[in-house]
Amino acid sequence: MQRLAGIAVLIAVGALCACASVLDPTRDWTAERFYQEAKEKMAAGSWGDAIKNFEQLEARFPYGRYTEQAQLEVAYAQYKDNEPALALAAADRFIRLHPTHPNVDYAYYLKGVINFRDEKSLFHALFGYHEDMWDRDPKTARESYNAFREVVERFPKSRYAKDAADRMRYLIDAQARYEVHVARYYLDRGAYVAAANRCKYALENYPRTPAVEDALGIQAKAYKLMGLTKLADDTTRVLRTNFPNSRYFKEIDAIKTAQSK
Repeated sequence: MQRLAGIAVLIAVGALCACASVLDPTRDWTAERFYQEAKEKMAAGSWGDAIKNFEQLEARFPYGRYTEQAQLEVAYAQYKDNEPALALAAADRFIRLHPTHPNVDYAYYLKGVINFRDEKSLFHALFGYHEDMWDRDPKTARESYNAFREVVERFPKSRYAKDAADRMRYLIDAQARYEVHVARYYLDRGAYVAAANRCKYALENYPRTPAVEDALGIQAKAYKLMGLTKLADDTTRVLRTNFPNSRYFKEIDAIKTAQSK
């Protein structure tokens, strides 16, 4: 009877081990196996599964080169999985844990890309006609710019430096256009002080962008409509010096003519 009981115990133990193997087929995986499996999932576009493998890798093997790389790769996988907040947190964590890592430049670049939106997403929203949005701060654009600047200034030889610089220029131009667009919105609604102030901000912060002509023209019109003749004339003079063929001269003259009647 005791022998039969012993056999039963062995069978039960064997069954439990078999169940454990079925329930967790990764229990014997190495760090390299986890990493390679995750990379294959990424290549197939299975971002959620890749993230799971990366997280399992870090949980099983807290240290090592595969774990460090997984901490960076998971940020990209989360970005592609439409989880920008988690992706940014992962990139920040990598930078904090590995500030001198050979690939830390990519972590900064990825932060910029995550916050970066093309014109149809980020600036399509900014340039929409929603009255509740004009005082919003385009925070993601600034954070994207700052991350790209880290790449350009700290890692000038990085493979990502040129693209980061190109995106910086785009963001500067887009933010300038945003300020001008808001200024025009205020001008059209009779909020002349707000319009002039927005133009002033654009001129001070984005002085070498194509939006400068619009900023000067709208500012001159706002001053003219407020009856601030000297400020209007000074602004018009700067506009004429830099943009002698600007269309805004006719608009400014039209305001002057209307006011003289």
